[in-house]
Amino acid sequence: MTLAELKAEALECQACPLSKLGRRQVVFGVGSEKADLMFVGEAPGYWEDVQGEPFVGPAGKLLTKMINSIGLDRSDVYITNVVKCRPPENRDPEPEEVSICVPRYLNKQIEIIKPRVIVALGNHATKALLGKSTGITLLRGKKFHASNYYIFPTYHPAAILRNANLLSVFAEDFQTLKEILKEEPPKEPAQLSLF
Repeated sequence: MTLAELKAEALECQACPLSKLGRRQVVFGVGSEKADLMFVGEAPGYWEDVQGEPFVGPAGKLLTKMINSIGLDRSDVYITNVVKCRPPENRDPEPEEVSICVPRYLNKQIEIIKPRVIVALGNHATKALLGKSTGITLLRGKKFHASNYYIFPTYHPAAILRNANLLSVFAEDFQTLKEILKEEPPKEPAQLSLF
């Protein structure tokens, strides 16, 4: 299956309750289909639902600035979310919604793109990708080996906008990410393990 075919399927999706709760459109993902670096957020917000592209609001502007700070452009990476439809009132995605959307779309996006590093932005993305209940504060800035790529959790840009004291830590994580991108990708599939 190609990314275009998967996107076409997603645009018609009615599989979970979010499809009937007022979404304007499915927000599938954007960026390079051959990206070494993939960013996964939680869910589309208001502006993403309006424009059909992930991370286009204020949090998206901050994410773009941080991507630029490590010498990359948005077009060099791939950006998506755990769930592809905006939850009502920007509430957190429900476990049922995540359990439907992740295997149906996110896991397939990862399989098709084959990134070397996936950045999990915030608690929901980290929990969905690592299968751990541990919060982002303890996991951020650490590198996990999963299959043939690394998972690197950090704060969601929206959390930085709410708490400017986290900005220096967020910037530090991006510098760590820059170094991880210089490493060889993992060669053998592995159980999730902390490096």
